[in-house]
Amino acid sequence: MKNILVVGGGFAGVQSAIELAKEKKFSVTLLSDRDYLFLYPISIWIPTGEKKFKDVALPLSEISKAHGFSLIKDKVESISAAANTVICTQNSYQYDYLVIATGAAKIQHKGMGNTLSICGNPEVSLDIKNRLDTLIQKKHGKIAIGFGGNPKDKSAVRGGPAFELMFNIHNLLKKKGIRQNFELTFFAPMESPGERMGQKSLSMLDALFKSYNIGKMFGKKITEFAPGAVIFEDGSQLESDLILFIPASTGADFLSNSDIPLTDSGFVKIDDTCQVSGSANIYAVGDAAAIKGPAWIAKQGHIAEIMGRIAAQNIVATENGILRKSTYPPHLNILCIMDTGNGAAFVYRDSKYAFAIPMPGLGHWLKRGWGQYAKLTKKGLFPRLPGL
Repeated sequence: MKNILVVGGGFAGVQSAIELAKEKKFSVTLLSDRDYLFLYPISIWIPTGEKKFKDVALPLSEISKAHGFSLIKDKVESISAAANTVICTQNSYQYDYLVIATGAAKIQHKGMGNTLSICGNPEVSLDIKNRLDTLIQKKHGKIAIGFGGNPKDKSAVRGGPAFELMFNIHNLLKKKGIRQNFELTFFAPMESPGERMGQKSLSMLDALFKSYNIGKMFGKKITEFAPGAVIFEDGSQLESDLILFIPASTGADFLSNSDIPLTDSGFVKIDDTCQVSGSANIYAVGDAAAIKGPAWIAKQGHIAEIMGRIAAQNIVATENGILRKSTYPPHLNILCIMDTGNGAAFVYRDSKYAFAIPMPGLGHWLKRGWGQYAKLTKKGLFPRLPGL
């Protein structure tokens, strides 16, 4: 029986393990440094109080039990492809096939300790809530929210949650009748943040910023984060009582200690089948991998899951002697329900189409429904719908 090790307990790793466990001739083990799958797309509601932490953290034990794979909690320190071994903090683990799905690290700016990120360690979402609650008790303040880019890899950016968090904070303050006492400002180093979603999405965002009276500081490179201010390259600064920032991604630290081929930005080099370059038995999926595609492509959870399924299919194909393999590039797109606090917008872009459909009211509940759907499918209590 072939021993398959999947490292990483996020969307990519969990989906890989689920798909591989369907093949009863495999012994599948998921290794993660957390004992839960964190549903980042709905974590935007932890700071505003709509969700508790436990509502967003799905125990991996429930998922592994439902789908029949083993589970190990440990932290990866390095990978030895030459020895087919993953070296972790507590132990070392051997494999016949390896799927690298560990996600990515974040680019570190000077003064990052003065910021909080909704896309960082899951527990930070609670810190954001506490800081926001403190400002709400004071009934006034300045809040700055933004995201950064990675010049070496344009796909390694995650701006959607920053927009969503800003809009949800606006609506929370409005419900409490204190919105007029707060300055909300969005900042980003690019001239048109959100442009990769398409012109219609960009126009929609601009309209929301005007409607919600949210200030903008775009096109300025960030020099550092000081206590109470974002400092820009031109010497200007954005004063803030709470700085919420999503840095761009870069390769996970342990990869630099491994004999795995990496890009200049530290991501794992793969081919179109998600197989690691120069390796016959290692695959990389999700944010850990360097993906190739149009200039507008961005790493998202659903892309990570697609890559996990493709890696699993190709491992099965190899074991069955099938030469033709599945590839991920035809499936690349941008797909999200961007929550606006009192509604949402359905955003989609691929090589042919780019559109944003406003969904006032209903959209917010549609995204909440997705959260329940994600939990039920991961626990094997509801069939997964095609393409979702």
